[in-house]
Amino acid sequence: MSYRYMRILLFFDLPVETTVEKRAYRHFRKYLIQEGFIMLQQSVYSKLVLNGTTANLLKNRIKKACPTKGLVQVLTITEKQYANIDLMVGFQQDKVLDDDSRLTII
Repeated sequence: MSYRYMRILLFFDLPVETTVEKRAYRHFRKYLIQEGFIMLQQSVYSKLVLNGTTANLLKNRIKKACPTKGLVQVLTITEKQYANIDLMVGFQQDKVLDDDSRLTII
C-alpha cells in the first residue's frame, strides 16, 4: 500500500431560512468537524487523508450525510498541489493541520 497524502476540500452553500434548514446546516457542519475537517474559510473545509482510496471512502460517507437541499462540492487534490496555494490577501494560519495525527485508518 502506497501513501500519497491527499487533501479533500469541501465547499458548501446550504439554505438557512427555515428552522429545519438551520438544523440541517448545523448537523452537517457538526458532522464535518467530527470527521476531522478543519474550516479554512466560511463554508470551506479541508481534511488530509492518507491516499485516494481513503478519500473515496470519505466522499461516500459525506454523500450519505449531505442535507437534501443546497450545494455541496468536494475537490480532491494531492498534498503537493495543496501546498502550492498562493496567499493573495490576509495572513497564513499557523495552526494548519498538515500531519496525520488525527487520521483514522479503517
